[in-house]
Amino acid sequence: MKMLTLGPAGTYSHRAARSVADDDEIEFRESPTAIVEAVAGGEADRGVVAVENSIEGSVTESLDAFAGYEVAVVKEIITPIRHALLAQRGDFELVASHAQALAQCRSYLDANYPDAKLEAVASTARGVERARDDPSVAGIGHPDNGGEGTDLQVLAEDIQDQSSNATRFVVVAPLAERSDAGSKSSLIVYPNVDYPGLLLEMLEPFADRNINLTRVESRPSGERLGDYVFHVDVEAGLYEERTQKALADIEAIAEKGWVKRLGSYDSETVLN
Repeated sequence: MKMLTLGPAGTYSHRAARSVADDDEIEFRESPTAIVEAVAGGEADRGVVAVENSIEGSVTESLDAFAGYEVAVVKEIITPIRHALLAQRGDFELVASHAQALAQCRSYLDANYPDAKLEAVASTARGVERARDDPSVAGIGHPDNGGEGTDLQVLAEDIQDQSSNATRFVVVAPLAERSDAGSKSSLIVYPNVDYPGLLLEMLEPFADRNINLTRVESRPSGERLGDYVFHVDVEAGLYEERTQKALADIEAIAEKGWVKRLGSYDSETVLN
């Protein structure tokens, strides 16, 4: 099996991917879009991408990629995120990390390094690489990326603003492997219409059948200003009759647009 995830080695995505694949099966890409595109095009069997963080919310690039490419979601991985500050020395001038990691540690950095410049890079591991190459740069990443046996000191651990910080990853597969079996399901709805009460009308079919919505988020469709695609996660399988009836109602509402079933799946929490 060929598994793709966000690289280079050492990212939190890499750590999540290790829970479902061996190291010799994992290859790296530089963005969620590149991962989803490769899986949709048959270049890889699986991909692991981050979709939501408990502090900073959704990873919008992943959501847009799901809308733009034909893939299935076959598993959810929840992993607690422990950020550490890593540098060759304590008098660094710049902190380089993924934009989400910088945002998740904003309070710590403001309080302890108010004069340090912040630079967003493609991944936490890419920021750690910068710190290894340049003593004036610090990175934010998992504590295992520094300490004894490495070029980096762990200057501080657990610097995330919330101790409950966790990220939700999903495993994507080719569309042909989509399953209707699972405790959760993900959908994308593009109604291609706009009128007062539209969102309420889209939510009622789930409420009427006692289906819990775990996430509803809108993203620009790219077609025109004020036009949106809706990403919906529910605690129900696509195999369930109540889900099928709710979706029939949604498809009637979105008859001028489309409804994409990403699939049903189960969730696993991984400590790493």
